[in-house]
Amino acid sequence: MTDPNEPAPLYAAREPIFPRRVKGNFRTFKWVLMAVMLGIYYLTPWIRWDRGPALPDQAVLIDLANRRFFFFMIEIWPHEFYFVAGLLIMAGLGLFLFTSALGRVWCGYACPQTVWTDLFILVERWVEGDRNARIRLLRQKWDGEKIRKRTTKWTLWLLIGLATGGAWVFYFTDAPTLMVDLVTGQAHPVAYTTMAILTLTTFAFGGFAREQICIYACPWPRIQAAMMDEDTITIAYREWRGEPRGKLKKGEMDPAQGDCIDCMACVNVCPMGIDIRNGQQLECITCGLCIDACNEMMDKVGKPRGLIDYLALKDEAMERAGGHPTKVWKHIFRVRTMIYFGLWSAIGVGLVVALFLRSPIDFNVTPARDPLYVQLSDGAIRNIYTLRLRNKQGEPTEFRITVTSAAPGAEGLRLSLEGQSADTVTVPADETLTQRLYIEAPAGSAPATADRIDIRLWVADTSSTDRVSADTVFNGKAN
Repeated sequence: MTDPNEPAPLYAAREPIFPRRVKGNFRTFKWVLMAVMLGIYYLTPWIRWDRGPALPDQAVLIDLANRRFFFFMIEIWPHEFYFVAGLLIMAGLGLFLFTSALGRVWCGYACPQTVWTDLFILVERWVEGDRNARIRLLRQKWDGEKIRKRTTKWTLWLLIGLATGGAWVFYFTDAPTLMVDLVTGQAHPVAYTTMAILTLTTFAFGGFAREQICIYACPWPRIQAAMMDEDTITIAYREWRGEPRGKLKKGEMDPAQGDCIDCMACVNVCPMGIDIRNGQQLECITCGLCIDACNEMMDKVGKPRGLIDYLALKDEAMERAGGHPTKVWKHIFRVRTMIYFGLWSAIGVGLVVALFLRSPIDFNVTPARDPLYVQLSDGAIRNIYTLRLRNKQGEPTEFRITVTSAAPGAEGLRLSLEGQSADTVTVPADETLTQRLYIEAPAGSAPATADRIDIRLWVADTSSTDRVSADTVFNGKAN
């Protein structure tokens, strides 16, 4: 017998949730969105994109070995990581924007946890039946039927998890080649380890944890309150219309009773297992399934749809007072959302501009520090530099390197490349060349008699008009 003076436990065992199948606009939209997103995730590594003979032909590839990221016609180098940082900032601002305007639509429709959980529930329903059948199976003793159904379901879940982990590793190397290596046992142990981890986490999160990830592991339910206000469109129950609720008896209509017939349909379809009629709750992911279920019941009993609906909390109060709800566009296009949209757009435009303005040539030059300069036997002063030249094009390219200076008397500066008979070098496609170069000032010239002058190195593509420059210094003074 439980001691009444004993404190309540801080943790309650999870009660499994078995959402009932429902039909409606929001459920259909979720099916379509799930199919599109899973298709993109699983199929993208197999899309080919011809970049020439020297580059990989996988359309989307995170090439860690060569420290590059390919996205169709776009190639991102390590020193251009600001593009990735910009996209992450846009993703964060986008989450703020959509939450401010439409509540947790990301959680309800596009979050990976939601998408894969929907897929796992679909498999579970296909193997074990709808809500009531799954509840009976849970309570049923372990017999042949239960073992068969559970084994089938878990096997299908593991296959989905394996496909999920496999698709992830395909983004990091050539997918067809890796597939052959995985099947023949020749892939790197990191690939097998990554696949195993992702397979098990997908199996556990989508099959067993489900809503627990959203409630306890994800920080967004706690943050969303700061993004939402009374103008945010979210899922709400029109209490003024539904209460007092009560069971509807056939052939009877109580004028004092509200439209809610207390059928529990909204609760039975909820993947989070909550009752939206209790008001706004941290667990609600605004997936809209309760709207479909309630509308279906309202149609059956001949009552207007919209007892549960997407609406702003401000509108519910206005309707309760007999007023008319605000136009939807006024809820969306308000100061807060426009600020988020302005910041999001500004970063996006900036990234696009930076992407199209970036040069196909990238180089840097480093003067030697020990010694700063060398005086030759004829009195000339020589400086040594290390040049790192990156060719971002998909074919070998020849570059001409020259030097200029605005200092008086600097016209006589001579540039030579170590191991080269001319002032040009050829850099292979999509590679970086490290080249030592020498700059000399003849004896008696102004640069050879100055302690230090500013110079500019130019690198030009000999097959086009592309040209870039970098500033450095020339050190030295003849004795």
